[in-house]
Amino acid sequence: MTAGAHENWSSRFGFLMAAIGFAVGLGNIWRFPYVTGENGGGAFVLVYLICVFCIGVPILMAEIFIGRRGRLSPPGSMRVVAEREGRSPRWQWVGGMNLLAAFLIEVVYCVIAGWVLWFLYKAIVTGFAGVGPETATADFEAMLADVPGMLFWTLLGLTLTGIIIYAGVQNGIERAVRVMMPTLFVLLILLVIYNAFAGGLDAAAAYLLTADFSKISGPMVLAAIGQAFFSVGVAMAGMMTFGAYLPRDISISRSVLIIVTADTLVALIAGFVIFPAVFKFGLDPAAGAGLIFQTLPVAFAQMPGGHIVSVLFFLLLSVAAITSMVGLIEPQTAWLEEHRGFARHRSAVLVIAVIGVLSVLSILSYNAFAYWQMFGKNLNGLVDYLANNILLPLGGLLIAVFAGWKVSRDSARDELNLNSAAAFALWRLAIRYLVPPALAVILVFGLTG
Repeated sequence: MTAGAHENWSSRFGFLMAAIGFAVGLGNIWRFPYVTGENGGGAFVLVYLICVFCIGVPILMAEIFIGRRGRLSPPGSMRVVAEREGRSPRWQWVGGMNLLAAFLIEVVYCVIAGWVLWFLYKAIVTGFAGVGPETATADFEAMLADVPGMLFWTLLGLTLTGIIIYAGVQNGIERAVRVMMPTLFVLLILLVIYNAFAGGLDAAAAYLLTADFSKISGPMVLAAIGQAFFSVGVAMAGMMTFGAYLPRDISISRSVLIIVTADTLVALIAGFVIFPAVFKFGLDPAAGAGLIFQTLPVAFAQMPGGHIVSVLFFLLLSVAAITSMVGLIEPQTAWLEEHRGFARHRSAVLVIAVIGVLSVLSILSYNAFAYWQMFGKNLNGLVDYLANNILLPLGGLLIAVFAGWKVSRDSARDELNLNSAAAFALWRLAIRYLVPPALAVILVFGLTG
């Protein structure tokens, strides 16, 4: 397939909603507020904002401009841009690394998305009435032991994602995110308004925004760099693929600023959704993944209107999960279209089917295969380590090196089309001298633990 053979976004709004939807996932909604509170509150937010605009913005701009210049899936775009710049076509392997990372992440992520859909169903049916700490823990453990149940909800999430991708870029992805992302924003605001009346908002604000600058340390800065890199979704193939569908008249720099700002705001607002209930009912704010599936149901059982709030909350999570899965699966679909000549419909069905089959292994890692380990990790732990500790930081590092050192100044300036020469100079300085060392640090610390 030649460059430009894929559909384009029909509007900037459609692209922004898809990109923001990909960046805003389950990790943003529960992990970012938790990490913020554990790393100095407002001090961490300040360091994170510096990192996200100095590291996240430059590399996201690079990934999208490579995608738009190549007009293909990540391997194809890397190859096309490399050849135009007189570089080795072997750079396509960086795009392949991005594809592999997205695929591995999705095999595990789709199971978690299935949990969210299952809990949405429970919220609709019961509203978690009468659920206490022991009941919540027992219910969660029962879910992990229920292989058929987890498989059903995992496949339901994959089917919903597949339907969106099956319909194409404009009729599927763009049409879906135009509805789903505004819905997500509205749900967030409604839940914050509820907390303003229900109480607990002041405690959440103190937890998230009070700056304790004595907590600024090497590990805290490293956590901020890592959060900045992972939260915007680079090196996962999705942003480069979405960039391949971006028309030339849409500004990459302005779009990236909107994407990063929206992603950060959603993460912060999510803290004002989750933690008021946590503090009001004396629950553990450091419960990690269990915060959603074990701690919050207890809060929903105690709060006025908890049935409605629980439905809105898990609907919010479901939207975030599906839009993120779209961004993870679309790149493989595009790659099959290019390299196997499959029609989009066939490509989408095949990718969904393969991920669905492999998700069984992820499901079994929570029960039947829980004690099978290699290098001290179970199957899900190995996949997570390979994708998040190796492939993502290494892929991001190589993208930065490619964009900063292998793509000519003129080509980068032409594609980014920044109005200010100073702005372009700052981007080039960051992508060459700031981003690679930061990602190298993430890679080294990820490998060494």
